[in-house]
Amino acid sequence: MNEIVQDGHSALRQNAKSIPIKEIKSAKTKTVLKKMKEVLASQDDGVAIAAPQIGESLRIFVVSGLVLKVALKDYKGEEDYLVFINPEITKLSKEKMEVEEGCLSVRWKYGKIVRAKKATVKAYDEHGNLFERGASGLLSQVFQHEVDHLNGILFIDSAYDIHDVPPEDQAQGKM
Repeated sequence: MNEIVQDGHSALRQNAKSIPIKEIKSAKTKTVLKKMKEVLASQDDGVAIAAPQIGESLRIFVVSGLVLKVALKDYKGEEDYLVFINPEITKLSKEKMEVEEGCLSVRWKYGKIVRAKKATVKAYDEHGNLFERGASGLLSQVFQHEVDHLNGILFIDSAYDIHDVPPEDQAQGKM
């Protein structure tokens, strides 16, 4: 099983490399995507994962279908995952929101962070198709968090009121 790298691993602090368009459908990219999906699926509390979190300094992130069901009223459950390759945030709303955030690579730490309420991302899917997707609320937060990962930024760099919530406290609803 692939591990999620933790704060201190060099891949988390690098500006991840773009994937050449001709390599999006390559065996290497498919292998990285498979690993990312497997690792994300193994985490009960995971909503998304970026390639640097599995030690791969590549500009990819994957969003779980579970978060899509929560975040998108019109989501029909067609995909288990949404794949973003070489994502760019093209638009952020001026309106902000304060949200509680955690990270699979900064385990059991949570804090408050200010994010744009709405975000639009342009990226390639795993088939090499360019797409653009706008989001608000939770999905907007996920887009911003994951693109930060690709730029070597962790949420703890700008969060406040950071506190530990061990897994046993989470199970008892003590967040």
